[in-house]
Amino acid sequence: MRFATPLVSGRLIRRYMRFLSDVELDDGTVVKAHCPNPGSMMSIKDEGMRVWLEGNDDPKKKLDWGWRLAQVGDAFVGIDTGAANGVVAQALAKGIDGLDGYDTIRPEVKYREKSRVDFLLSGIGRRDCYLEVKSVTLMRTAGHAEFPDSVTARGAKHLGDLAAMVEQGHRAVLLFLVQRTDCTHVSVAADLDPTYAAAFASAMDAGVEVMCFDCTISPDGITLANRVPFDPPT
Repeated sequence: MRFATPLVSGRLIRRYMRFLSDVELDDGTVVKAHCPNPGSMMSIKDEGMRVWLEGNDDPKKKLDWGWRLAQVGDAFVGIDTGAANGVVAQALAKGIDGLDGYDTIRPEVKYREKSRVDFLLSGIGRRDCYLEVKSVTLMRTAGHAEFPDSVTARGAKHLGDLAAMVEQGHRAVLLFLVQRTDCTHVSVAADLDPTYAAAFASAMDAGVEVMCFDCTISPDGITLANRVPFDPPT
């Protein structure tokens, strides 16, 4: 998934009110940028961190800039949680091992009570596959990505919805997309959200599958890359 316009780099001044950030561009200009990430952004919102913004001239948008990447050392982090679905959609169109061979791929399909599944995969002679995508950006230990980075009641509900689909005879998959270039495996951050961890364990017991992929990330764009291992809770 390529960015629509070239990214511009700067230094983060602060992230505040969840969806706002102030950034000093490399030319010294200070701008306000939309922060498309509702999580805590632990470890990727430090003052002075190098960040990458995308400009826009859409009059419908309140801000002229959108925060797209953070840089941690030599590693890039995709901070836009909404971009994860776009990355996966492009990969599904080309074929993801284990999720290929379906005739139809539909995004944002309503199901259960007040829920939408990120993708519904269907094929003749195959069980429908309900695919939920989660963007992973937290790293507290080198190489170790974790989800979630804060309490997510919505995430726990999604797990219950996926488990219900398995009980109805369908296939359900939770795909963790690691939007970092410095992680080699994934696990659940049970200490940050015990309720989510419990819902995750119940969903796995019900037959929900887990897949984890990392990304190739640069100021040009983000692409799904390699499958990485999941470390189950002990």
